[in-house]
Amino acid sequence: MNAERTARSSALRATRTITVAVLVAATLGGCVALAVGGAAVGTALVLTDRRTTGVQVEDQSIELKSRTRIREAIADRGRVNTTSFNRMVLITGEVPTEADRVAVEQAIARIENVRSTVNDLAVMESISIGQRSSDTILTSKVKATFVDAKDLQSQAVKVVTERGTVYLLGRVTEREATRAAELARSISGVQKVVRVFEVLTEAELATLGDQKK
Repeated sequence: MNAERTARSSALRATRTITVAVLVAATLGGCVALAVGGAAVGTALVLTDRRTTGVQVEDQSIELKSRTRIREAIADRGRVNTTSFNRMVLITGEVPTEADRVAVEQAIARIENVRSTVNDLAVMESISIGQRSSDTILTSKVKATFVDAKDLQSQAVKVVTERGTVYLLGRVTEREATRAAELARSISGVQKVVRVFEVLTEAELATLGDQKK
């Protein structure tokens, strides 16, 4: 009976800990690193990310704020996506005019903590749902290829696909950047690969590893 009560008590404490983590994460702009049923996975992703936990939270906050700023800048004209990595914001999608393209970039650049922007918005009509689905499939294929590769840390590279163009983001060495680009280009359907990396030296990467320990 004592063993059973101890097990129940431990389970209750674990549940409370996870619940608190979810609530705290929710107050930080929707960032949920831990969730019931996925706590171990969420924790692993945080530990393998080469950004600090604080920067990860800032990146998610930037992406959330960008949605509001985009609506304020161009209302519902166009289709705009933003991806923030280490406070550098990649802007992709389609807008109807060059003025809209500039307005979006300026609005996002004014968001707190944004370090720089990469504006790859296209001035054209928004793509179809079918094309978006194809892009999603390509992203999945590229990620799967990274996971299968034995010489690349897959979690170090973030993948975004727009109209067949694959954008690669992350804090990587030149060797890793080259290898990731090669693997992405090998996927059928990929039209172009754009490297949006922050390149580290091997010494800087080793320092990051020491900081995570």
